[in-house]
Amino acid sequence: MSFSKILLIGNKGQLGWELQRALPTLGDVCAVDFPQIDLMDEAALGALLNKEKPAILVNAAAYTAVDKAQSEPQSAFAINARAPEIMARHCAETGALMVHYSTEYVYDGAKNSPYVETDAPAPQNEYGRSKLAGDQAVCASGARHLVLRTSWVYGSRAKNFLLTMLRLAKEGKDLRVVGDQRGTPTWCRTLAQATAQILATTGNAAAFPSGVYHLSELGETTWCGFARAILENSADLRGYDLSRLKEITTADYPTPAKRPKNSLLSKQKLQDSFGVRLPHWEDSLRLVLDELCR
Repeated sequence: MSFSKILLIGNKGQLGWELQRALPTLGDVCAVDFPQIDLMDEAALGALLNKEKPAILVNAAAYTAVDKAQSEPQSAFAINARAPEIMARHCAETGALMVHYSTEYVYDGAKNSPYVETDAPAPQNEYGRSKLAGDQAVCASGARHLVLRTSWVYGSRAKNFLLTMLRLAKEGKDLRVVGDQRGTPTWCRTLAQATAQILATTGNAAAFPSGVYHLSELGETTWCGFARAILENSADLRGYDLSRLKEITTADYPTPAKRPKNSLLSKQKLQDSFGVRLPHWEDSLRLVLDELCR
């Protein structure tokens, strides 16, 4: 299936970088990021949308500095809520399809089982509140849309937990990592490939199943468990003493923004709607580490 034009916003981030490589099989991709486009400049964003007139708009851009958002809520809301609202309204007017990425931070983390899409959002920090506002704006716009909520995204580029753990371990540092927050690490390439798969099978369908979907990999762990898996599977860290990895509690590591204790997401709706089968997070981690060691 082919689209006349795909506009990808946020191609310099870890997810956007993978999307720029996964989407060309579907059509011509125009990829932009800051400073080409400033999402806090509403007039510039509108001008870009009117110029490109995409058949599908993929928004991979976001204000992701979770702790900084506590002191900069206006910036977080401008990028995570107002900009997606403008994009979605444009898509509603032109008939374009919008793909927007969100986060498990829209939930409070108090549930004992994986969150499903019908669970009531209750964000505990400004970042989560800004992302929820963006989700709601996209869903209310009247545009065909996919809001894909994910968790614990990492990859071989940009700034993320995997690269931080590798750097600190290579520097010979002791590692103190939270062990009472549960979630599923998700490779950004999995997100990009799943997005392309969904669009390839249903993107031009008149009755497109718009809505919110959870998209993260299979399995679960803690941040400390994720760190241990990184240390155990990286060929570059075979000599690292695993006893230097210490499990701590959330209370031992206070942050400006409160994190959810449970970040697990049910993927059943995604699988039932699109037939997407996701890999286990440990399998993806080994692939990423192999790439980094080449």
